[in-house]
Amino acid sequence: LEPSLLAEVAASCGDAPWWECDVTDEEAVQHAVDGAAEALGGLDDDVTLPQYRALVVLAVHGDQQVGQLAEALDVHPSTMTRMCDRLVRKGLVTRRRSAGSRRATTVSLSPAGQAVVDAVVTARRREIRRIVRRIPADARTAAVEALTAFADAAGEELTSGSELGWS
Repeated sequence: LEPSLLAEVAASCGDAPWWECDVTDEEAVQHAVDGAAEALGGLDDDVTLPQYRALVVLAVHGDQQVGQLAEALDVHPSTMTRMCDRLVRKGLVTRRRSAGSRRATTVSLSPAGQAVVDAVVTARRREIRRIVRRIPADARTAAVEALTAFADAAGEELTSGSELGWS
């Protein structure tokens, strides 16, 4: 969540609780994407948001066949193959023929790719901690529970809130 989204939500809520405000899913997703792009842009202008998403899938789920990665990102396998070509050239992933099939290719995150993911996650966590600290102490638990429910609904894997300074 970005400060601009929180401000928009607060301005549109009046006296209603923020979770009852009318912010569309599309607006929330756009702000989340903008925030990830902002964090990514500060680290490496050469990695696009779709490429970063591929790196995150590999970081979370481990090695993937190109078809699995394409399915996870909801792109055509040929698009994923071209994206992998670019990520290999950038040194962010490695690619090898799968042991069980000469046609299948397995993609792995390289140490440099893991470093990009780690840097973006660190920047995003720092921003989230900053925002959460601005939430009144008596409202933090409810805010964290709501954000956790949002992440669960989105299928995100979370670390504990204490790691992020949410306690």
